[in-house]
Amino acid sequence: MVKPTKRNQRLVKKITEAFEIFEVNGTKTVDIREVGTIIRSLGLFPSEADLLHVVSEMEETAEMTTGTVTFEKFLPSVYDMLIQKKFQPASEDQLIKAFQALDKTSRGSLTREELEGYLTGCGEPFATEEVEEMIAAGLDGQTAELDYKSFVKNMVPL
Repeated sequence: MVKPTKRNQRLVKKITEAFEIFEVNGTKTVDIREVGTIIRSLGLFPSEADLLHVVSEMEETAEMTTGTVTFEKFLPSVYDMLIQKKFQPASEDQLIKAFQALDKTSRGSLTREELEGYLTGCGEPFATEEVEEMIAAGLDGQTAELDYKSFVKNMVPL
């Protein structure tokens, strides 16, 4: 881990606070299944494959596999990810270009069926719950299509 400077103490505090939300009964450990949620709450967006790698590294450094990660193992790993700006979210332009690549008819939208097919059948598949959340957030009730430019503008922080 990069040695925290006074300037980066705020970052350590932010990581600590996020970790403590999921801490198990004051043990300075979190359930390994919560690591992704904590990392994403800090503004990092690793893929599931990247997350599995990160978690396995945290487990590797632990003395035994307990299904938990200690703060001692979590802090340096996540601190380095934040300092090195790993797993940054895609920009609005990148997301729109990705949707355009899927939009074979260049109409500016995707049907529910197209969206479900891409999200569950290509690359790293989304969970059914994630697909339903995305559809609920972006599908136009009248056209039953996702206008992806509007969707991206509403979802990407300024």
